[in-house]
Amino acid sequence: MAADNEISAIYYIQHHLQNLTFGYHPQNGWSLASSSSEAVEMGFWAIHLDTMGWSIAMGVLFLWLFRKAGKMATTGVPGGLQNGVEMAIEFIENLTRSTFHGKNPHIAPLALTLFIWILLMNSLKILPVDYFPELFGKLGFEYMKIVPTTDVNATLGMAFGVFLLIIYYSCKVKGVGGFAKELSLTPFNHWSLIPFNLILEVVGLIVKPISLGLRLFGNMFAGEVIFILIALLPFWAIWLLDVPWAIFHILVVTLQAFIFTTLSIVYLSAAHEHH
Repeated sequence: MAADNEISAIYYIQHHLQNLTFGYHPQNGWSLASSSSEAVEMGFWAIHLDTMGWSIAMGVLFLWLFRKAGKMATTGVPGGLQNGVEMAIEFIENLTRSTFHGKNPHIAPLALTLFIWILLMNSLKILPVDYFPELFGKLGFEYMKIVPTTDVNATLGMAFGVFLLIIYYSCKVKGVGGFAKELSLTPFNHWSLIPFNLILEVVGLIVKPISLGLRLFGNMFAGEVIFILIALLPFWAIWLLDVPWAIFHILVVTLQAFIFTTLSIVYLSAAHEHH
């Protein structure tokens, strides 16, 4: 009996951590993966439909909320939505001014987009872990993970997007030659140490997006696992632990969005600085 319960718990955890994957399977052709092994066999080009769908949905929600707030804006007594949007814009504006030391009108809008988009995606974690998997199960979809930031593909995708901007602005502001010179002569300004400098600087440059994406993924994935483990407990224990953890996680989802945004601004600020 205990063994059956253990197998059931393992299956429950694995089921809730599996993405809805679409790709080309060697035996089944283009199809949805019915197990984690099939998802692995689909290879690198398989798509996590739930990650894509929910991240796009949160992006659309972000645009809709801010557009609605803009259309409803008034110089009189503002409503709750306008207050919230104005607070978010003011917060990001102050954060950008204190962190970014270059001149670029695109950095603040980018920071606002990152912060609100990640915050909305993270906030999906507060919803009950069983609700959407069961709902989509009735619609014929075996798997459904609704928190995009618990998928390393999503977090690394955003991080590599920031990385490409770092490379772009480094070359644009400093010139390709200036950027190459910075990599070659930092931290030791001597031609004989260029190979050593390149190793240090290139590794440090590559580590930035990886650490940025893995930090967000690790924190959100760990929180998701804890929610799933709590859901396996007896009914009385679920309410005893789930509500305090959910309240605490409101701070976590906000903090992780803030950290990702702040580090992105810091890295882009460094890309605009001459050494």
